[in-house]
Amino acid sequence: MATAQERIEIAIRIPGDWESPADLVRKLPSGFRLTPEKLVFPDGREIAFVPLDADDQFAGIFRLSNRVPPTDDEMAIINRFTVNICLVMEGGSIEAARTMLEGGAAIVQGGGAGVFVDNSAMSHGGQAWLEMASDGGSDAMSFAFVNIVKNEKDVSTLGMHVMGMADMLMETTHAGKDTDTIIGIVRKLCQQGKPIRIGDEIIGEDGQRFQAETRKPSKIHTGNPMHNPLGRVKWVNVKDIAERN
Repeated sequence: MATAQERIEIAIRIPGDWESPADLVRKLPSGFRLTPEKLVFPDGREIAFVPLDADDQFAGIFRLSNRVPPTDDEMAIINRFTVNICLVMEGGSIEAARTMLEGGAAIVQGGGAGVFVDNSAMSHGGQAWLEMASDGGSDAMSFAFVNIVKNEKDVSTLGMHVMGMADMLMETTHAGKDTDTIIGIVRKLCQQGKPIRIGDEIIGEDGQRFQAETRKPSKIHTGNPMHNPLGRVKWVNVKDIAERN
């Protein structure tokens, strides 16, 4: 869990074409309740609930940021959505990420068409989100919340602070075909579920060994949901370290 000085919030937005708040309440799964300020789980867990008015930009952003595209029916709802249901809670742990995954699924079951993750600027179709929530494992959570950003020089992640970890930075030449290597390491780190320390080593699925060499501050300003207060850790191929020495 992040410290009070490093408070992390998970934020997702779920568009729908509900006619009224009562329409959403009627469609929620059994045991879930909605108050003017919170989504309440059957077991008493709570997530802050904020309805946002529709705008003319969100549908286009959702379409361009898909990890798993929505179905045609889901996209039709997103194109005509009347309200965005924003869920917000303190993050920084695997448990928090799982709670948000389940909370988002409840709203999708209640008529939401998909989920946009503000922490990683990434969207998922509603059915895909339900499948991840049903799985509930660390792989599903890393897929739901962690985005991969690639350029000619390096590959980095966005959204690992949701689960209480620094984002990753790695040279493109070592990230693997279609970034498979860094994706595999993200999955391993989420399975381990512990903070990253400088000097830690991990082996990729392709056999490459990497070491956490340096920690840099996030390039994204404080207050932005994508800002990771735990920074970015540069992972270096151990062979490169040996050659430098």
